[in-house]
Amino acid sequence: MEIRLRQVCLVAHDLDPNVEAFKDVFGLEVCFVDPAVGEFGLTNSLLPIGNQFLEIVVPIKEGTAGGRYLDRRGGDGGYMVITQCADRAERDARIAELDVPIAYTMDYGDFKGVQLHPKFTGGAFFEIDWNEGGEDPDGPWHPAGPDWKAAQRTDVVSAMTAVELQSPDPQPLAERWSNIAGLDLRDGEFGPEMHFTNAAVRFVEAKDGRGEGLGGVDLKAVDPDRAKARAKALGCPLDGDTITICGTRFRLV
Repeated sequence: MEIRLRQVCLVAHDLDPNVEAFKDVFGLEVCFVDPAVGEFGLTNSLLPIGNQFLEIVVPIKEGTAGGRYLDRRGGDGGYMVITQCADRAERDARIAELDVPIAYTMDYGDFKGVQLHPKFTGGAFFEIDWNEGGEDPDGPWHPAGPDWKAAQRTDVVSAMTAVELQSPDPQPLAERWSNIAGLDLRDGEFGPEMHFTNAAVRFVEAKDGRGEGLGGVDLKAVDPDRAKARAKALGCPLDGDTITICGTRFRLV
């Protein structure tokens, strides 16, 4: 059941400072501001990392799911793991078989997707989408707008190679995600992990006092020294090869 990591979404109190930090530290550019997220009381920006995307969303209204997530986790941080599948019908059948509650369904013709309810998945929103032309890893991606490649920059980082979900008890969380994705768990360096086509999902013990959530992202580094130098100049927390921006640990690999 082919599935690959296409997008990671973070939620923040303020948009512009975080966007500027990602542009400065990792050499990224904004490819799209999606008006569709206004339906959820949010505004956003998307930045390509290779042929994947980093999204930052910010609540602009009271009572949003994003705002509640900020409160629950004590500030900015990881929000959604967004994947792309090759066969929408196959994925829908598995979700129905497992009786996974769906938080939201999307259908834009060339793009169809579901956000699974985080109370069931745990860790973060798990979104599984299909986009026409998705057999090409560099192909179109509806949420990133019609011309995302014009903003593609790979001088500093070129891909997201893993996401890290943390929990006080990571094993049950890992088993839940593995079952939904239809992917086997493996013993990884930091604990159980499963592997999408292009990236791993690690499940680790929460040790930062923020509880369960999307805590980290691994980035394939082209120029790690530049990224670390810019992070230091900006005052971003830096621990070895890990830079923290928007309440999220970005590990250069």
